[in-house]
Amino acid sequence: MKALAPTVFGVLMVAAVGYRADGPALLAAVAALTAVGVSVWWRPAATVAVLLTVGTAVLDADAPMATALAGLAAAAYLVLRHGEGRATPPTMVGAVAFALAATAAVVVPVDVAWLPLAAPLALLAGYVLALRPFTR
Repeated sequence: MKALAPTVFGVLMVAAVGYRADGPALLAAVAALTAVGVSVWWRPAATVAVLLTVGTAVLDADAPMATALAGLAAAAYLVLRHGEGRATPPTMVGAVAFALAATAAVVVPVDVAWLPLAAPLALLAGYVLALRPFTR
């Protein structure tokens, strides 16, 4: 029973990006699904499954929502598989928040000409804020 929840998220992860796959993307999806099955007995295969799922998404050029669902399922899959079947609420809230932010960044059309110039400054500000607790 302990292996059921991570396996469900692993299958959801692969299904989200592999439901329309063909050619090389289909091969990557089948390999990812196989790695999900192997990860029940050998945990490092979970990481391989996620990497193969990323490869499937890249080869198939899926829609943003399918990719966001796969990413969210991948986060839950890895946390549950490597965390002995336990996930903390802050971990899952963070995963959902990042999935929503990434989806909004892709889906919401923004036609501001100067926005690419602000991206490095926003990245630097985020980096400084993330390191702030460690510099005291």
